[in-house]
Amino acid sequence: MNTRKVVDLRSDTVTLPTAAMRQAMFEARLGDDVYGEDPTINQLEALAAQRLGKEAALFVPSGTMANLVCLLAHCARGDEAIMGDKAHTFLFEAGSSAAVGGIHPATVPNQPDGTLDLTHLEAAVRIPNNDHLPPSRLICLENTHNRCGGAVLSPAYMSKVRELADRHELWIHLDGARIFNAAAALNLDASVLTRDADSVSFCLSKGLAAPVGSLVCGSEAFVRRARRQRKMLGGGMRQAGILAAAGIVALETMTERLSEDHANAHQLATALAQLDGVFLDPEQVETNIVIFEMAPEVISPEGLVRALAERGVKLGAIGGRRLRAVTHCDVGSQDVDYAISAVKQVLGNAA
Repeated sequence: MNTRKVVDLRSDTVTLPTAAMRQAMFEARLGDDVYGEDPTINQLEALAAQRLGKEAALFVPSGTMANLVCLLAHCARGDEAIMGDKAHTFLFEAGSSAAVGGIHPATVPNQPDGTLDLTHLEAAVRIPNNDHLPPSRLICLENTHNRCGGAVLSPAYMSKVRELADRHELWIHLDGARIFNAAAALNLDASVLTRDADSVSFCLSKGLAAPVGSLVCGSEAFVRRARRQRKMLGGGMRQAGILAAAGIVALETMTERLSEDHANAHQLATALAQLDGVFLDPEQVETNIVIFEMAPEVISPEGLVRALAERGVKLGAIGGRRLRAVTHCDVGSQDVDYAISAVKQVLGNAA
């Protein structure tokens, strides 16, 4: 096996910018964005708002900052945000909403399909005007859902959460880091999936392959509040149109090809499911994330990661006996075949 080949399935964050993105960055028209004078950032923000059906958008350096900016714009110190116990905002953002914003997280168990059971969700809403309790202010959802294997939330589910939120006068924030993957999986316009959310964040630097950046989208009033929070967090950049230029190319050229990544993920999942000691259901792989489990008598997740790395295949152990592989534009069908062959070789040697 040619060990000089590298197939990196750790995340779609490892994607490299396309030649068109690099050229756009080189030619980008620039200005000072803190003054609102960078024409390329202004163009990207307008395009993002239009694509997600919102009034306005804000460019920020990262997905973590995007989510934090949204929570800070919705909640005051001591307010409570209800979210899934497997939410990226809860697990993987350094506790930033509590540490920086004084926002109290209340978790509800995520269902395997990434949803929050509506009965559980409603039960988590605090009794209003009780001085002993933090006031419920916000519901946080995630689409696609990372730790639920790239699961997709449907428009019908979003509508039901909207009805619940309206009954209790709550906002909805949607962590849409991979919202365009969800749209591709359902063959819908992304705006259909975001129409019931008051705010949405999405990443340019995952499946869309731009090098840096995320967008926050919502009403004009919300984005004005978010802009102030971005400044407080140090996210106000100057001639950042050099980054936004790649984001424009990403939105214009990369969203339509995401179904290729989904097909490659299903190809990988189908092959893995046929191997002894590997547990997953390929039919649950809806987008570009494949999460599978290893039988303890075969090989440890960490051992599999090490052995595959020696063969030029990278993926990640994510706790327990689970591993994650993520397809993206820099991994083609032949790369998936190579990865499958590497897994077979490792498991054959381990048997």
